[in-house]
Amino acid sequence: QVQLVESGGGLVQAGGSLRLSCAASTRTFTNYAMGWFRQAPGKEREFVAAISRAYLTTYYADSVKGRFTISRDNAKNTVYLIMNSLKPEDTAVYYCAADRATTIEAVTIVRNDYDYWGQGTQVTVSS
Repeated sequence: QVQLVESGGGLVQAGGSLRLSCAASTRTFTNYAMGWFRQAPGKEREFVAAISRAYLTTYYADSVKGRFTISRDNAKNTVYLIMNSLKPEDTAVYYCAADRATTIEAVTIVRNDYDYWGQGTQVTVSS
């Protein structure tokens, strides 16, 4: 079992930045590809970004490409999402997720491929 705890959300003005963190409680963090998803009120949970086990492969949703950066520190069992140039439409609850990936550079954007989820952290961007 892997527990994921997100932090770093908050209220920010449009154009501002936030850094989300997700700490994983597992001794085998490098066995998991990691992803970030978000869910706005009344909408489906959507993919935001993913990073492979060995952090060499990343993938982003078109809506955040060039503004958001995903990274991981395997020594700290932590994955990050740096969000720049935030827009009101980025307002959502952001969830961290872990995928027990079988290959070291695999990433997935499919929600059901992820095995563990955090509780989420709220990000609100005011206009």
